[in-house]
Amino acid sequence: MKTTKVGIVGCGNICSIYFKNCRRFRNLEIAACADLVPERARAKAEEFGVPKACSVDELLADPAIEIVINLTIPKAHAPVNKRILEAGKHAYGEKPYALSIREADEVVALAEKKGLRTGCAPDTFLGGGIQTCRKLIDDGWIGKPIGATAFMMGHGHESWHPDPEFYYQPGGGPMFDMGPYYLTALVNLLGPVASVAAMTEITFPHRTITSEKKFGARVEAEIPTHVTGVLRFAGGAIGTIIMSFDVWAHGMPNIEIYGTEGSMRVPDPNGFGGVPRVKRAGWADWRDFSLTHAFSENSRGLGVSDMAAGLADRGSYRASGELGYHVLEVMESFHVSADQGKHVMLKSSCKRPEPLPAVMPFDGLDEFGVLTRLAREARKAAP
Repeated sequence: MKTTKVGIVGCGNICSIYFKNCRRFRNLEIAACADLVPERARAKAEEFGVPKACSVDELLADPAIEIVINLTIPKAHAPVNKRILEAGKHAYGEKPYALSIREADEVVALAEKKGLRTGCAPDTFLGGGIQTCRKLIDDGWIGKPIGATAFMMGHGHESWHPDPEFYYQPGGGPMFDMGPYYLTALVNLLGPVASVAAMTEITFPHRTITSEKKFGARVEAEIPTHVTGVLRFAGGAIGTIIMSFDVWAHGMPNIEIYGTEGSMRVPDPNGFGGVPRVKRAGWADWRDFSLTHAFSENSRGLGVSDMAAGLADRGSYRASGELGYHVLEVMESFHVSADQGKHVMLKSSCKRPEPLPAVMPFDGLDEFGVLTRLAREARKAAP
C-alpha cells in the first residue's frame, strides 16, 4: 500500500477533524501545514504531531507532498487551488469548488494543462448512512425514483460561529454553504442534474453576531439567505429543495426520495451515519434499516484517502473535481434562475459516483483499495 504525503493549507475552524482523521487512514501522512496566521499553523502542528508548520510557499515547494488539502475560506478556494496546481500537486478542497463557474473553469483548465487532478468536499455522501441509502435504491427497495425533497432550514451561523461574516458573502449563504451536502447526496443517489428553477430572498439583510468572539457586531447579507428551487435530474426524477438561513423552526425531513414502489427517508447529509427509513407500498409503517456500510462516525478526510487510493492505482475516486464542479453549477444556476426568472439548463454533468463496497473497514485503505477493485470487477463481469 502506498502512503501519500499530504499538506494542509488553512488551519481554521474545520481543520481539526482533517488533522485527526488523516492520521487514521493508513494511506495518508500529513507532512506539513500552513496558514496565513503562522501561530495557528504552529498550534495545530503541535497538537496533532505534524512535523512541519510553515508558510504556504514552503509547503508548496516540498517535493514530497503530492496532495494539498485546501481548507481556506470560500473566496480563496479557487486561487489557492490554482497555486497548488501550479506547484505540480493535486488539490483537494473544501466546498464549494469555487465561487463561480468562471473561477472553476480556470481551475479545471489548469489541472488539465498540468496533468493533475482535483477533488472537492463534501465526502459525507461516502458515509454509512447515505451509502446504505444508495444500496437500497440500487437494490430496488423503492422502485424507480421519481421525485425527491430536501430541506435545510435554520437561522444562520452568527449565533455560534466565531467568524460568521463569510457565510453572508459571495460563496456563502445557505445554498453555497449547506447546499453542497444535500446536492452531492442527491447526485450520488439519483445521478446528475439536467435543469433547475428557483426563487430567492434576503429576509434579514442585517445580522447581529451573538457568538462570543464578536458579540454585538453587525453582518450585512450580500447573498440570498432563503432559496427555494426545483431540480430535474437527467434520469427523469424531479426534486424540490429549500435552503434557508431565515427560518426559526420547521418539521421537515432532511431528504426524502420517492419511487414507484415506496419512499425513503435519508439521514442528515451533513453527517456520516444516521438511520435510513423505508416505507414500501402496502407496508403499514416506516421501517428502519441497519447500516450496510462503515464510516458512520465523523470521517471527514475520507474523500482525500479515496482520492489518494485512486491516484495510486490510476483509478477513479468519488469526491472528484468533476462532481464538485457539477454541484457548483447547480448551486450557481439556482441564483441565476431567480435573478433572470427562467429555467436554467445545466451545461455540465458528471458520472454518478461509484458506490463503496459494503462493510468496509474504517482504518484499512489497503483493504479499501482491494474491495473497490473487486467491486468494479464484479460489476463488469455481471451479465
